[in-house]
Parts: sequence; C-alpha cells; structure tokens
Amino acid sequence: MSIAKEFQASKNELENKVILVSGGGSGIGKEAALAFAECGAEIVLLGKNSDHLEETYNEFEARKLRSPILHQLDLETTTEEELKKINNALIEEFGKLDGLLNNASILGDKSPIESYKFEVWKKVFDINVHATFLLTKSLLPALRLSKEGSIIFTSSGVGRIGKAYWGAYSLSKFATESLGQILSDELENTSNIRVNSINPGAVRTQMREQAYPAEDPKINKEAKEILNAYLYLMSDKSIGISGDSIDAQ
Repeated sequence: MSIAKEFQASKNELENKVILVSGGGSGIGKEAALAFAECGAEIVLLGKNSDHLEETYNEFEARKLRSPILHQLDLETTTEEELKKINNALIEEFGKLDGLLNNASILGDKSPIESYKFEVWKKVFDINVHATFLLTKSLLPALRLSKEGSIIFTSSGVGRIGKAYWGAYSLSKFATESLGQILSDELENTSNIRVNSINPGAVRTQMREQAYPAEDPKINKEAKEILNAYLYLMSDKSIGISGDSIDAQ
C-alpha cells in the first residue's frame, strides 16, 4: 500500500490519542513511540529492560515531548491478570486506549528444524505469539472505548513465505499474520477497532544484526526512516483499513 509508505503525518496528527507500545525501550518500538509522541500522542511504553526504558524516557525529555508512562514487563512470564490490570489502569487514567503497537518479539535460533532446541522454540512462541495474544485480548476493553481504535501487529517477510533455518520465528510471524486477520474479521461489525500488520523489512536493529551477523548494518535503513506506515495506521487517515498486511519499505 503505497499511501502508507508515503504518508506524511502532520504535527498534531495523533493529538489526544493514547497509544501503548510493547517492546518500547529500543529499536522500532522506541522510534515509533517517539514519532507518535511528536505527533501529539500520549505514550505508554512496555518493556523488559528497565535501562532501555529509562534511556527512551530521557530521549523524550531531551526532545521536550510529553513524558511517557513506563511499565516494566517480562512478556515471557506475564499473566493475563497482570495485563488486565494494565487495561484497567488505562481506563482509570485516560478513559480509553486509542492505539496498540505489538512490537515486542525475539528471534530465537536460526537453526534447522531437525536440531531446533525445544526450550528456545517455546520461548519464541511464549513471547511472539502467546504474550501478544494475551496483551491484545486484555486491552480490547480499553480499545473499545476509543472513538477510532487501531491495533498494529509486527510481522515479517518470513511470516508470509517460510524459509530454511528461520524456524520458530517464521512460524510465530505466520501466527501473527493470522491473528491479525482473525481479529479484524471478528471486530469488523462489532467495534470501531481496525487491525493491521506491518512488515518493517530490513532495518538497522539489534535483531537484524543477530539474524545476519556478517551483514554490514549500514546497508539497511534506521528504524526512524521506516515509520510512515506506522503513523498512517495509527492516524484517522487509515479509518476503514483493516485486515491488511503492509510493507513499511
């Protein structure tokens, strides 16, 4: 969808919106959160690493943006009860949630299926699939209170076409694509929430370096350069767009 990749957000594009970003302490999650805030949104950041969250908070302060709300959370071990408390806190504090960016995920091993370690396989699914499902499910009550809610799942090229050695990560992203499509279909006539997924493509992140250790990272764009589609799907310009899988590049 070229309109998403070419979208230019205005300064107040996301004014009065409350957006929660998982994996918001680094990489694409961090840069997306900063971009949302620069367009006027109130930001809630979930992340496992407290140091990364604090660094992101400091960057908000340095840019003179509205300070984000930080919530340290380990998605591998979180419970539905804990996530429901976040939903209730959002409703109490803001009366709604307008946007959810499901960004947190891990790569796992790049290994043949025959030798893939089950404990790693399970961890990838616990974080990339099960926690994403639980977080989304738990926040739906707050999202339903938004005039126009938006959920974005983070996909991948290997979530559309399986490739050798991508194992659990690839399957987890196929599941992500399916979850987005199913939820979009279920919500179509029962809510004002739209659901889409974004494939960020090759981006200069820690996960990319882990996946391609011999690659020169400078050949890839920085996370802040691929955010047009994220801003488009969070803005009211994308009302009516749901069930799509969009390439950020």
